[in-house]
Amino acid sequence: MKKTLILTAFLGMAVAASAEHFKVIAPLPAEVEGRMARLVDFDSGNPIDSIIVQDKCARFEGDIDEGILARVVVDGARTPVFILEPGTVSFNETEGAFGTMLNDQFRKLNKDIASVMQAARAAGTDDAAQQAYAKYEAMLDSTLNANTDNPLGYFIFLNGKAQQMDAPSLREEFKKYPSFASYKRSQNMLKQAEQREATQPGNKYVDFSVTQPDGKVVKLSDYAGNGKYTLVDFWASWCGPCIRQTRVLKEIQEKYKDDPRLQILGVAVWDKVEDTNRAIEQHQLTWPCIVDAQTIPTDLYGITGIPCIMLIGPDGTILSRDKQSDELKADVDAALAK
Repeated sequence: MKKTLILTAFLGMAVAASAEHFKVIAPLPAEVEGRMARLVDFDSGNPIDSIIVQDKCARFEGDIDEGILARVVVDGARTPVFILEPGTVSFNETEGAFGTMLNDQFRKLNKDIASVMQAARAAGTDDAAQQAYAKYEAMLDSTLNANTDNPLGYFIFLNGKAQQMDAPSLREEFKKYPSFASYKRSQNMLKQAEQREATQPGNKYVDFSVTQPDGKVVKLSDYAGNGKYTLVDFWASWCGPCIRQTRVLKEIQEKYKDDPRLQILGVAVWDKVEDTNRAIEQHQLTWPCIVDAQTIPTDLYGITGIPCIMLIGPDGTILSRDKQSDELKADVDAALAK
């Protein structure tokens, strides 16, 4: 028993010795004075620490054994993402975090990118723009490859080409950069890509149900796969491109107003019910809408951006997805021409 206690104590000392001290000094607007600021793990969303804002600043202090991506959140307002690592992290209003190794490296990268882009704009030629973009990609790739085992490389990976990759491509990237695969956002990204892959045209639609404000449960299957072509618009009131596409949907509705085979259904995601209802009235949307769907359908369909408009055939087969404007009209015309 004595040996076990000694070993446990030794291991505890080893763990404590591996952790290093950090400070975060985040300036904040005067209007959040006296409110609670939270230091949050950007990848998992888990809180790390919380403190009252004093003198227009949130000051956090503690120990950390490895760097992570983080941000400071106050009443929904957020600082830019930074790297929480040993040392003192401070913020410049225009350039973000600085004062520690990885934050300074990231800051320099952003400065270099801004310099390249500014020179391209000054030149004002297509050739200069193409050269600038090539330099931009080369700088990102170089920084990522030099930081494949830390949060800086992961953040560049997360916000780069990975966002547009399909599931097989992401799996290959995770083989190339195995340390990135363990992050929660990476896992969610792969899951979304797999869901997106499973709901491409040619596959059957995936049903979902949403409880409406009046307590009624509404399903996608209440409309889709019941012998009609169903044009499903995943949208939100705050989304400008979504509102622009409602005009396209109105044109389709007008064109086929005498054709009973076509129906339109709105599905409001990532939105407040009152804002959705206000937008329906303001923009005079006459088709039915499932409100307050939030992330239920976007998780199922791997939707990362809206509007996402989907045409589902009479038998429940997805015929078109992620088309807009003239391309959307063409797909509807082709389907109804049969």
